[in-house]
Amino acid sequence: MKNQSLHGTSPVTTFGPKACMLQNPHAVMHIQDPASQRLTWNKPPKSVLVIKKIQDASLLQPFKELCVFLTEKNMIVYVERKVLADPVIQADESFAAVIQRFCTFREDLDDISNRVDFIICLGGDGTLLYASSLFQKTVPPVMSFHLGSLGFLTPFNFDTYQSQVTQIIEGNAAIILRSRLRVVKESREKNARVDKKGIIKTNGDSEGSRKVLNEVVVDRGPFSYLSNVDLFLDGHLITTVQGDGVIVSTPTGSTAYAVAAGASMIHPNVPAIMITPICPHSLSFRPIVVPAGVELKIMLSRDSRNTAWVSFDGRKRQEICHGDNITITTSCFPVPSICFQDPVNDWFESLAQCLHWNVRKKQNYLSSKEDVF
Repeated sequence: MKNQSLHGTSPVTTFGPKACMLQNPHAVMHIQDPASQRLTWNKPPKSVLVIKKIQDASLLQPFKELCVFLTEKNMIVYVERKVLADPVIQADESFAAVIQRFCTFREDLDDISNRVDFIICLGGDGTLLYASSLFQKTVPPVMSFHLGSLGFLTPFNFDTYQSQVTQIIEGNAAIILRSRLRVVKESREKNARVDKKGIIKTNGDSEGSRKVLNEVVVDRGPFSYLSNVDLFLDGHLITTVQGDGVIVSTPTGSTAYAVAAGASMIHPNVPAIMITPICPHSLSFRPIVVPAGVELKIMLSRDSRNTAWVSFDGRKRQEICHGDNITITTSCFPVPSICFQDPVNDWFESLAQCLHWNVRKKQNYLSSKEDVF
């Protein structure tokens, strides 16, 4: 473990002989050395949720092999009911005995938050995003196998899955805590409560909030006019976004839609929120990074010619009308993603393999006898 750090010993950071940071009981997170983040178990894990990409025939054999292996280790295996509805799985008589031992659930209907010890994803990056959406509060550790198209968030290869899964069950792995955004869409509807100052009140996590791992995207939708939305930071209007829209992303999401729109790439351990305009109608509007502890609010401008649309990790797309607003803060419930090596090496390996970061033909070597112009 490294012995140097930018921060003092938890929980108090001192500055000189007498000054220290005033402790905030509502702090979002404590920054620590990524190398110190290791997985451990209070009790041996007994249950696992296996998430498979739907409608992908190439994943059927890995899915069956993994499930047989887990049941042989006496693990309780949870799968989605719609996964078992696949005709190919139903027709496999050799797999029937294993299916009978599964525990099934339905998205948005069954709560499995207190039943699953860890998660295994088979597919691409979308499987990890989907796993995050199933758990709106605390999230079990997630192990992701690269069986999809990109694989930026899925560091494990399936070839040696038995030894890798065994290591996780034994608690021998590094983890990276991927921060999420807590998003509340507040609408001026009949059931919304408005106080004397005109501020819309909501009922907290039980009504209208969701957790986002990659990004919240507000765009102009099907309209030809520019998107025109106001952006507030901790209650202060900082700018009006005029363009195709705006992306509010986590560090994990900085390498997704945000980087395609011209943003920088941020390591997931950096506590931050990135704001990236989409095709802004201003040459000087560049992406910015703000502290993770701020509260962002996006509202449709009063003089906007049309409504806007919002999506959460590419899902649940819905319209934003005049009087509506989107409140975004950093969630207290990150996604513990299990690493193949460690948080730093995994991230740079993904940059090189998936995004071909800084790949170019090298210059030829110049000998001492050659003239240099």
